Amino acid sequence: MPKSVPYNKTTLVGTVDRMILQTSKRDYTPEEYLEFEIHSEERHEYIDGEIVLMTGGLPNHNKIAGNLYIALSIDLKRKPYEIYITDQRLWIPKKRIYTYPDVMVMPQPIQYQEGRRDTLINPIFVAEVLSKSTRSYDREEKFEAYQTIAQFQEYLLIDQYKVQIEHRIKDDNGIWTTTTYEDENLAVSLNSVPCQFVIADLYDKVDFSADQE
Repeated sequence: MPKSVPYNKTTLVGTVDRMILQTSKRDYTPEEYLEFEIHSEERHEYIDGEIVLMTGGLPNHNKIAGNLYIALSIDLKRKPYEIYITDQRLWIPKKRIYTYPDVMVMPQPIQYQEGRRDTLINPIFVAEVLSKSTRSYDREEKFEAYQTIAQFQEYLLIDQYKVQIEHRIKDDNGIWTTTTYEDENLAVSLNSVPCQFVIADLYDKVDFSADQE
């Protein structure tokens, strides 16, 4: 799970001290989180009462997310979908989670959280680029949270340290199946939207020899 960032109410319009961990915790309401997030210079997730700092992505992470966004944008041009990358907040009400998926696709018309115009609720496709600190969370707890979204149909987990993609699809009976790809010459066809890409294109300009976290 990402690193928790404790704070008190006086920091809602100020800075967050990330060096000192509080020994006591309390749950924060979604409203307190949103007030904090609006005034924060950095992005945070909200996980059932806890505010969690989202660390910045490494170059490989950003290249992969950008390459996927380009592939989706080309194939979904003039089609009834909206594509979002990195900074679009998503609300998962059944798990009380606010998060920022790396890439997600919404069918038109997009649906907003009630009373807000900056938070969406209905992705059919989500992709996460895995980091060492969050890969277990993305594969397990976060996937479980996404599954509570009725429209959610497809999940892509992309490794940034080697060529590996986990492709999870929900069938008509609500059963999820997983296919793992490790050959960059193969093509991946998405199921929820009309898009296909070659894995090598997804990893274009990714340098696996670069220093990683």
